[in-house]
Amino acid sequence: MELQPRYCREVQDAHRGTAAERNGKSSGTVVVEWLNVSGGLDADPDWTSLREEITRSGDTWVGVSAQLIGVEGGKVLVTVPGVGAGIVGMGLKKIDPQRYASLSHPGDGFSFDIFTQIARAVRAGGPALGGQRPNRVIAAGESQSAFALTTYVNGVQPLTLAFDGFFVHSRGAAGLPLVAPGEPADIAKSIGNITTIFRTDTTVPIMDIQSETDIASLLNSRDARQPDTNTFRLWEVAGTAHADRHLMGTTADAVNCGAPVNDGPLHIVAKASLHALKTWMQTGTPPAPAPRVTIDSKGAIARNADGIALGGIRTPPVDVATIVLSGVPGPNPAIICILLGSSKSLPLPVIKQRFPTKTAYDAAFEAAIVTAIKDGYVLAPDRSGILTYSHYPVG
Repeated sequence: MELQPRYCREVQDAHRGTAAERNGKSSGTVVVEWLNVSGGLDADPDWTSLREEITRSGDTWVGVSAQLIGVEGGKVLVTVPGVGAGIVGMGLKKIDPQRYASLSHPGDGFSFDIFTQIARAVRAGGPALGGQRPNRVIAAGESQSAFALTTYVNGVQPLTLAFDGFFVHSRGAAGLPLVAPGEPADIAKSIGNITTIFRTDTTVPIMDIQSETDIASLLNSRDARQPDTNTFRLWEVAGTAHADRHLMGTTADAVNCGAPVNDGPLHIVAKASLHALKTWMQTGTPPAPAPRVTIDSKGAIARNADGIALGGIRTPPVDVATIVLSGVPGPNPAIICILLGSSKSLPLPVIKQRFPTKTAYDAAFEAAIVTAIKDGYVLAPDRSGILTYSHYPVG
């Protein structure tokens, strides 16, 4: 199939906000994101989570419209109030026919080849990348796209060697299925399908970062846990959700799940995870293994008396808590709510007992920041970002 550059949505957007690259200071690293179509539109959740690390490092970001629904339109799996009103499920060809009408997507069985061809085009350089050939090409994808990368790692990468590393974000226990020509992949049927680990003979690093929601809820990624190796690292982050307030932005206020949307700093840890992957690729030395979230004898996440998950990667607002950040959703059974986790303030007397003054709270929070930066789960440039999660009640 002839490469259609417009499947790269947008190749031109690879430089958006990247001042270092516009000044000719490209890092040589390109992050190629498999855009997510679960909401009926091409979405870029990894750009949303990682953009600060990408831009300050001088990396390049490329978003790829790999799947059928993003181009041709189709069934919407997850409806998010207020998002994409009037265009959800239409596809690029109808949303912007002047630019995209000539595209013809042959079905999700071909999406892996489309993704490969974009990687090859990126590696060849060209005008969209300022004529530069990158040194490292990373495949990235979140949620349904992470399912797809699981399948890609196991079945495509050994044949193509198209990528130098993989950033897999919030995968489930299975991979995205292969389907017949003209068909979309059925991600709903993938959930609960055959448990799929990453092959252990891969020659490139895989960084797998999972929110608390992903581990023992709808996606049950705990079933696909596997040991860390010289080419695999699993980071499980306590107190986080598959989608959260940072990812949703103001849309979070329009969703009524019966509890406030999770407001955890998964994106902060994700930036550290990408940084660790890039360092790993450059030095050949993997990051130290991370602690995993504790699973009890019933297969559920073990929690402390406040309801906060035990184990896993800890962040300051989790270990110095005034708000219970959790992957457990509110009572609304809508699919979107299952993915959003929750935030619940601790009772004021409990907070005052643990931190009698704001000074005491601030000191504990600062100590937790120092630990998180030392451990590599928060990057020093994100200190100000993690401080926004410091909440001490007034009164």
